[in-house]
Amino acid sequence: MKKKLITVLVLGILSLGTTEILHAQTASAKTVNTTIDKSIRPFRINIPEAKINDLKQRIIHTKWPDKELVQDETQGVGLGTMKSLADYWATKYDWRKIESILNSYPQFITNIDGVDIHFIHVRSKNKKALPIIITHGWPGSVIEQLKIIEPLTDPERFGGKAEDAFDVIIPSIPGHGFSGKPSQLGWNPERIAKAWIELMDRLGYNKYVAQGGDWGNAISENMALMAPPALLGIHTNMAATVPGEISDALAKGIPPAGLNADEKNAFEQLDFFYKKGLGYANEMSLRPQTLYAIDDSPVGLAAWMLDHDDRSQKLIARVFNGQREGLTKDDILDNISLYWLTNTGVSSARLYWEASQGSTAGFFDPRGLKIPVAVSVFPDEIYAVPKKWAERAYPNLIYFNKLDKGGHFAAWEQPGLFTTEMRNAFKSIRKEL
Repeated sequence: MKKKLITVLVLGILSLGTTEILHAQTASAKTVNTTIDKSIRPFRINIPEAKINDLKQRIIHTKWPDKELVQDETQGVGLGTMKSLADYWATKYDWRKIESILNSYPQFITNIDGVDIHFIHVRSKNKKALPIIITHGWPGSVIEQLKIIEPLTDPERFGGKAEDAFDVIIPSIPGHGFSGKPSQLGWNPERIAKAWIELMDRLGYNKYVAQGGDWGNAISENMALMAPPALLGIHTNMAATVPGEISDALAKGIPPAGLNADEKNAFEQLDFFYKKGLGYANEMSLRPQTLYAIDDSPVGLAAWMLDHDDRSQKLIARVFNGQREGLTKDDILDNISLYWLTNTGVSSARLYWEASQGSTAGFFDPRGLKIPVAVSVFPDEIYAVPKKWAERAYPNLIYFNKLDKGGHFAAWEQPGLFTTEMRNAFKSIRKEL
């Protein structure tokens, strides 16, 4: 049962094939001709003002529960945090600012395997730039990666060198953001990985790398398992490296003997997460359709998203308590508002259900990747990967680095550090091009 919960824990998407459009039969031969719609259409966001006004009114008319009976977060997101968030959301927050920022980047839609895929695509001026497809997780979105687009595509303006340049592709997972919502079952991380491979092929890239954390890691690792010749390597900031004996020990709640300091820390983090932090993942993997409230109440959606992991929730609570952190109030509400305005609370939750169907492997179980893998370890992630585990999980480990600051939303919270990690992680791959 524990492994089932681990599987279904945070994060992915799967195969996206190609859409076949049935054309007219010829009356004489009565043969069926098919063609593949690979068109890529420009996309621009323009949320109706009525939706924004409705959001504010719903926030104002929130029916509040009683205050928690503890002085910490052990009962969930505190009433004080949520009231502070709601007040700012209803009276000071301006969606149009982030909408304008999103629209300042080239955005597109293409249909893959019957689902419209939204993505940001920014090409570097450097013709030798390394293409990278970066995938968000839950409760994230393409907003997580906005701060790293310019430093990656135009490194000379941000302390880098011309040879550090990337072409950046950031897709929205199906059921999330401005991508379409699957109308059929089967959209798991493997299927999304296939879709991403198809997307990169449509964009004309015959050599590229992939990056992801959370579901983004599951998708990137599945791309690596499929190992298309064009995929040169992947980078993860939420690696799947937990050895089998550690998973067994976690199920018993007793750490094995002989762990080094990093392994003990990782064990304690995982033990906490599986015992006290998996509530959201359990519900979404088992009964996502039950979560009507997160598509009906903005504050309900916000609380559900804030309670993703303990360290992120505490950071956000500090932000709404007036402290300065790597994220701002607007950052946090940009992402929550995106989910609300696209009505993707429940549709995004279904990914957990899809990933749990027929799988017994844990989310953090090694997948047996053979291609080059780079790992960045941020201390406040759900668990900080020990190098010893990474070396076992990834026999072709080309880069490993422990950071002093940062958590689950690393690119969003620490864009400078994250950008440096991307440049360093793929240096050896660039040398081979």
